[in-house]
Amino acid sequence: MNIENIEAFVYVIHYGSFNKAADVLFLSQPSVTARIQSLERELDCKLFDRMGKQLHLTEQGRRYLPYAQQMLQIYQKSKQQMHPNKALPNELRIGCTVSVSNYMIPEILPGLKALYPDINFKLSTGVTDDIVCKLLNKEIDVGFVRNISHPNIESVKFYVDPIRLYVYEGHPFIGDPSVSIEAIAHQPLVFFECGALDWMKIHRVFEKLEQPPNIQFQVDNSETARKLILRKAGIGFLPGLSVRHEVQTNKLFEIDIPEITGTALQTNIITLHGEHSALLEQFQQLYEREKLTL
Repeated sequence: MNIENIEAFVYVIHYGSFNKAADVLFLSQPSVTARIQSLERELDCKLFDRMGKQLHLTEQGRRYLPYAQQMLQIYQKSKQQMHPNKALPNELRIGCTVSVSNYMIPEILPGLKALYPDINFKLSTGVTDDIVCKLLNKEIDVGFVRNISHPNIESVKFYVDPIRLYVYEGHPFIGDPSVSIEAIAHQPLVFFECGALDWMKIHRVFEKLEQPPNIQFQVDNSETARKLILRKAGIGFLPGLSVRHEVQTNKLFEIDIPEITGTALQTNIITLHGEHSALLEQFQQLYEREKLTL
């Protein structure tokens, strides 16, 4: 029996839909559907019923669920027993930046909890320098920070979040394929920056203009910037993860600006050299299914 099919079944139940399970597993929705159908053929029964947009377990599905969860846990534990030096701790202490805490950790932890129900998670937020200090002092096991380099730390790229210009519903830039930097500079701007070098690239886009950009709100928190733009206080440049839901629900709209193509925020996972290396593998396996790049 294919363990990936069992995994898809457990995740669909845990997240309540094929689409959400596909997002977490970094598969397409048809791939998750195919895995469920394959499992149903192996079991010779139907596991789900659809009623409109609602998804319900069949009686056979309810009976099978505890066995599926147990098989998935046994599989993970068997992998750990084969490599005991890679075993995860009973409590996983995670340090991360505020943006990771807001937009990424809620996507990751439920999946890890589903795979490792015996692990407790302890989360703390802070700026990159503070998280690095906590790691060096062994106050946390793993950190999510901006790209750094340190001789005692193993740092691996986790994801790259493109920075784009976003405008609110009804804004005249929507549908305009040739929005200029000059036109953007005249608009009321909500300017969020976190001190990373990539934000300097945004500043440099406006340097050649005769007049400085019309920055009416300058904030250091992406949530504040997002809410100001939603309230039509201005338009602004934001990391894609911070506005993913608003873009999907057509509350905010991305405007293509060639001058900032390639501008992005990189987040790395960090651990001490020689310690908790398995944590890097676990997070990457969860978040890089199908080699997905954000």
